[in-house]
Amino acid sequence: MAYYSFDKLNDLGFKSIGTNVQISDKCSIYGAENISIGSNVRIDDFCILSAGPKGIEIGNYVHIACYVSLIGSELIKIGNYCGVSARCSVYSSSDDYSGEYLFGPTVDEKYKNVHHKNVIINDYSIIGANTIILPGVQIHEGVAVGALSLVNNSLDEWTIYAGVPAKKIKLRLKGILKYTKS
Repeated sequence: MAYYSFDKLNDLGFKSIGTNVQISDKCSIYGAENISIGSNVRIDDFCILSAGPKGIEIGNYVHIACYVSLIGSELIKIGNYCGVSARCSVYSSSDDYSGEYLFGPTVDEKYKNVHHKNVIINDYSIIGANTIILPGVQIHEGVAVGALSLVNNSLDEWTIYAGVPAKKIKLRLKGILKYTKS
């Protein structure tokens, strides 16, 4: 995997960027001026970061695996020590599927009813492969979401979830905290 050089990362015009940041040169970035990236972050091949006016905020020690998409007009925030596994999709905007409105980027806004809400993924959370996270969701600290899940509601801290829609499986251990807190 080839990564952007530090100079090229600065040329992309991010709102802010930390140190030791590895972003694949095959990652598509839109609205870089609204994207903040912390330190010790890796973003792999074929990801899409499409930030609206509220932006995307990525904390420290974050891995975003290949084919992940972060898309929408509202804030998408990923906390510290988080992982987003391959092919996950995080949406802070979603069209109305009821049939009452038109949809898509080629249609005038007056004919659409797009739902926009922040998505917050708090510290120490891990999102399993192929998970979809919808607008308005808050994933509280320490959550683990199993692969192939649909997250359409906020999730309680230090709990493991899985399924469509995601449901509580059991509490999650907090052993990882010993490595990050002094």
